Amino acid sequence: MTTLLAPRSTKTDPMAATAIITTDKLSKTFSNAGAQQHVLKNLDLVIEQGSFTVIMGPSGAGKSTLLYALSGMDRPTLGSVTFDGQVISEYSEDRLARFRRTHCGFMFQQIYLLDSLSVMDNVMAVGLLTKGRSAVRERANELFDLVGLTTADRKKFPSMLSGGEAARAGLVRGLINNPTVFFADEPTGQLNSEFSRVVLDLLTTINASGQTIVMVTHDVRSAANGSRILYLRDGTIQGELDLTGLESADPARTECTATFLAEMGW
Repeated sequence: MTTLLAPRSTKTDPMAATAIITTDKLSKTFSNAGAQQHVLKNLDLVIEQGSFTVIMGPSGAGKSTLLYALSGMDRPTLGSVTFDGQVISEYSEDRLARFRRTHCGFMFQQIYLLDSLSVMDNVMAVGLLTKGRSAVRERANELFDLVGLTTADRKKFPSMLSGGEAARAGLVRGLINNPTVFFADEPTGQLNSEFSRVVLDLLTTINASGQTIVMVTHDVRSAANGSRILYLRDGTIQGELDLTGLESADPARTECTATFLAEMGW
């Protein structure tokens, strides 16, 4: 595996050295018309607490499969996933579901807001799975203020939202339970450049506050917001780029990312 290092900061972060997710020989195989398709192959990976890890690679590389395995949404065929000290790959489906409610937040390319509920109620429905109504509403309003959705916006139904508003509502829903790790699968895939920038700036902001993020993306500019980029191809990690030494607004981030991807054969 190729590892490229950007200039490192002289600051020390006590959280950065703490592993929140580790995998041991993680493998995933699917059966397709009787043939075995090996999507992930013996991956040993560490996700550090407080990091912003980006997973990139060509179509079919196993990016989303890896994200689903790390979050407990899918089970590995072989190997293990340890999340916050717990080997979740050994959990029953019911226990996994309970674990995800309290430890995982999700944002997907498709936001999947319930049309019959207001924006606030969409968020409340998730939050009430783990906390009382008063605490959930307080947390929701804090997050809505952070992402710039007004009181009027919170009363709207999903069909009344713009693409950017829906993405911000999806971000709030994913963060409502104070997840240990926030997982994003192509979160800007259907947004224009303006709304993409809003979402990415928000992800950078919550990461700066200590939130661990794992994001899958095809977009170079989106990837440049991460602290670390993993390049996945044919089910294995082919290379890694460390961006921790560059400030979040540094334009060199995009240049370093593009150079790294070119070397990986992007």
